[in-house]
Amino acid sequence: MRVYLAAAMTNAARDVGAIGVLLDAIEASGAEVPTRHVADPLGREVEGLVTDADIARRDLDWVAGCDALVAEVSTPSHGVGVEVSAALRHGLPVLLIHRRGAPVSRLLLGLAGVETASYADAAEAALAVRLFLARLSGRPTRPEARA
Repeated sequence: MRVYLAAAMTNAARDVGAIGVLLDAIEASGAEVPTRHVADPLGREVEGLVTDADIARRDLDWVAGCDALVAEVSTPSHGVGVEVSAALRHGLPVLLIHRRGAPVSRLLLGLAGVETASYADAAEAALAVRLFLARLSGRPTRPEARA
């Protein structure tokens, strides 16, 4: 399974630690993540050598080539909104996950075809991702299991 991990890249307020927890949970499920760089604190700087058009083409191709999308949406991002929209157009399962209490776009959360989850801590975030991916693969999971 290939899972596209979406998260804000240009917003300095992004929570790289939380994004890393989501990446770890996805990879622990056995999935491949083409967007590992979003969890890298220097991800934006590394991508600085790639043109905007190349990033747009590459990322939309990655979305189309994945089986699901998980998006950390606590931090506003136009790009994440585009990626979620593209995933829905391709019929992919989408999980929008955010820090409890974070102001998240109600339009985004209300899109048909998305699942949403909120978390208070890393363990709760990882659990939400594991449950989402387990449902997709048809594997049972124990809710009490922790990352």
